[in-house]
Amino acid sequence: MNKQVTEMINDANKVIIIQAENPDGDSVGSAVALEEILGDLGKKVTMYCPVDVPKYLRYIKGWDRVVGDFDTSADLAIIVDTAADVLLGKVLETPGVRHYLETHPVLVIDHHTTESNLSFEHTILSQDAVATSEVIYNLATTNSWTISKQAAESMLIALMSDSLGLTTQNVTAQTYFIAGKLTELGAKNSDIEERRREFMKKSPEILAYKGALINRIEYLLDGKLALVHIPWDEIQQYSDQYNPSMLVLDEMRLVEGVQIGVSLKSYPDGKVTGKLRSNIPIAETIAGYFGGGGHNYAAGFRAYEDYDTIVHELINATDKALHEYDSHSV
Repeated sequence: MNKQVTEMINDANKVIIIQAENPDGDSVGSAVALEEILGDLGKKVTMYCPVDVPKYLRYIKGWDRVVGDFDTSADLAIIVDTAADVLLGKVLETPGVRHYLETHPVLVIDHHTTESNLSFEHTILSQDAVATSEVIYNLATTNSWTISKQAAESMLIALMSDSLGLTTQNVTAQTYFIAGKLTELGAKNSDIEERRREFMKKSPEILAYKGALINRIEYLLDGKLALVHIPWDEIQQYSDQYNPSMLVLDEMRLVEGVQIGVSLKSYPDGKVTGKLRSNIPIAETIAGYFGGGGHNYAAGFRAYEDYDTIVHELINATDKALHEYDSHSV
């Protein structure tokens, strides 16, 4: 597979790197790192995302090169950090993009173990890794491609982001090895963390809103499922400053007895999106019930059903996933 992927990249002169509509530290960091690496190979590279990069991620150098216009003149499209159709809804709804993806070579680089359900032909390079940047690092080193200091920093950011600072249960010795190699290449985690903390600062308005979100968290399934709802008017009001879901999801996971935290966002077209963070490896299983994906501790989905119906289905899916996990743990 690596040989085929290498040939796809070598044959392309212009590349467009695509992120899903829910950019996070891994997707942005991986996209920027890949742009650096491919640029050093002489490729013309565009980074595309159908939504603006959230302000709290703008500590990642190069985020401002991510554009909202899809370059249909590219020879190759590379999708990073997802292999799920449901997380590319806005991409596929952009005029001309689905036709482009159906008529051009598409490479998917992902670290999720969910089976791809993309509705167009593609080649996938995936590994059981903490972050997509690990997969990119392995691809680059296998091909002896240059990893610049900036690319190394972007990959380390992605790695630290998805592993919550190398603390998640899927971190392995290989993860530490790669983090060490990226440090050797010039990435400095203390500098990254200093910038991250600066961009994580919240306005008094956002802090007050966080308090309001915390006050309306629901605890279901005997307190194992923590749920918060974010309606459209709040998405409009606060998202430019901070992703509402990310204000509270980690705190929800840290409540005694809670095994999974879920935020549901409602949109005017009837769409409801879910973001999941769990303490045990069930997030991907639950998201998969709705056709979504991710990995064991962090996942997402999109659905077009009545909100109350989705909550009912979420409770059932979570209850089933918890029972399956408990039965396998005995």
